[in-house]
Amino acid sequence: MPVDVAKILPAQRDSTLSIQEGHFSDIKSIDIRPAKLTRTISALANADGGELYIGVDADKSLGKRSWRGFNGPEAANGHLQVFEKLFPLGQDFQYTFLACDGEPGLVLQVQIQKTHRITLASDKKPYLRRGAQSLPVQDTESLKRLEYCKGITSFETETVNCDVSVVTNSEVTIGFMLQVIPTAEPENWLKKQQLIRESKPTVAGAVLFADEPQAVLPKRCGIKVYRYRTSKSLGTRETMAFDPITVEGCAYTQIREAIRITTETVEEIKRLGEKGLEEVTYPPEALHEIITNAVLHRDYSIADDVHVRVFENRVEVESPGRLPAHVTVQNILAERFARNGNLVRIINKFPDAPNKDIGEGLNTAFEAMRKLRLKPPIIEERENSVIVFIRHEPLASPEELVMEYLGNHDRINNSAAREICHIGSENVMKRVFERLMKRGMIERVPNLKGRATAYQKVAR
Repeated sequence: MPVDVAKILPAQRDSTLSIQEGHFSDIKSIDIRPAKLTRTISALANADGGELYIGVDADKSLGKRSWRGFNGPEAANGHLQVFEKLFPLGQDFQYTFLACDGEPGLVLQVQIQKTHRITLASDKKPYLRRGAQSLPVQDTESLKRLEYCKGITSFETETVNCDVSVVTNSEVTIGFMLQVIPTAEPENWLKKQQLIRESKPTVAGAVLFADEPQAVLPKRCGIKVYRYRTSKSLGTRETMAFDPITVEGCAYTQIREAIRITTETVEEIKRLGEKGLEEVTYPPEALHEIITNAVLHRDYSIADDVHVRVFENRVEVESPGRLPAHVTVQNILAERFARNGNLVRIINKFPDAPNKDIGEGLNTAFEAMRKLRLKPPIIEERENSVIVFIRHEPLASPEELVMEYLGNHDRINNSAAREICHIGSENVMKRVFERLMKRGMIERVPNLKGRATAYQKVAR
């Protein structure tokens, strides 16, 4: 397997030697056995990905590290052969030799992505990264939890220990079946949709079609809405405006009701603006899509509710469970993976479905925030949940964005400016340029006219 050799600068070498071992990174000597290293690679791949550097010695007594790499690419063949067998070069794993003038040998850099599947080490066991440790996943419960997290299996297919009539004879089902074409008997239709197994409703079946799924799945499918009269990072009992509102019912009803309550709660917030007290406004699409996403893509194996917290300057939506499979905070807007495939598919059959554009929910939310010139949501993954922060913070003004762009580029044209400022009209963008020219901050680039017109900073 040919591996590239990349030459790095002394400053980059220093950065490599000073890397802190932790959840996303590890540093090892070339003396460590390849089999032991496979545990680290497995652990990083099964968690959130990261980097492994092989060829760095650590003197713990002195607290120093030193570069001592492989004498050449061939000297690392034993490691690479083991790695290639278990972790083939490709989308999930990349290998690069690092060379630096004045330093002995080549350090092997292994870049590891979060993988879709469970990745095993050479001892046929999966490992999981926790802090700076690579821990074996040994017991059945832990392995099942990892399978849920990876999306290999979904808790939505588990059966619920209750009578099947909870879903076959509910008001939700009776109302829904009137919409089904062709007309079918509830129990037969639910069986065909894999929502009844072994004469029991599945979790997805109960969440979708039970009138009160919270009764048969306690603490696994509720939504709680909070209102805190503070902008601090944490709400307290003292800052709570009212007791938390618990939203129950089937998923379809629950989503609509949670969105209504959250919107009404937000509309009550007043902020001091140029014209006195003004209402705080969030785009309804953003609240709709993010709350819908939290309900449909949560991990139902975790006994917790979806939490919607309304603060003075933001809304937080916390959904139980980590991001599934290969999805990360960095790629979430580009990647698609449905943890609860049946739930997502069937709720789309309801009239005025909450997930009309399947897979586009978060992208719609981000675009809606931009149109209102608010900063985009922030997505944060925690140990057992994902939180989306919808902040009421305006973007920088178009003038500020243009000047910031010109701080890193020689010139800017109307097209590039519209893109960074999220402005659709050429004429609106022209007026931004005119205001900046009046202030003596920019000027037209000489000899460029028409569509080629561009602007540059005025030399001081």
